Amino acid sequence: MKRIKPRSSGCAALIVLASVGASLQAGETMAASSEPSVASSAAPASGSRSANRALRKRVYAAFGKDKSIDAGSIGVSAKDGAVTLTGTVTDPAQIEKAGALAKDVPGVASVTNKLSVRREFGQ
Repeated sequence: MKRIKPRSSGCAALIVLASVGASLQAGETMAASSEPSVASSAAPASGSRSANRALRKRVYAAFGKDKSIDAGSIGVSAKDGAVTLTGTVTDPAQIEKAGALAKDVPGVASVTNKLSVRREFGQ
């Protein structure tokens, strides 16, 4: 088999062509209308990635403006307006506060809050 990468696009598509000589030696016949098979990956567009990154930054900025939130151990991920909060906070009230702040950020469609309260050793 011969693999050919597309030259002009950054697409991860790969065109796979079967060797005609090997097919004919095996006694197979090829139809005149056969087309090469094309496999493509569903990589996100770079515009989508930058929009997700910008949304994450806006959520972190909202946490930074509110001094009652210790955002040092909070992780934020965003995908198409869906924001997920992970990590730990020092006070149970910060869990709800962080979720509310994230919901108020323009562009946030939903918030999944997976925050937990950090426990000190021995408690």
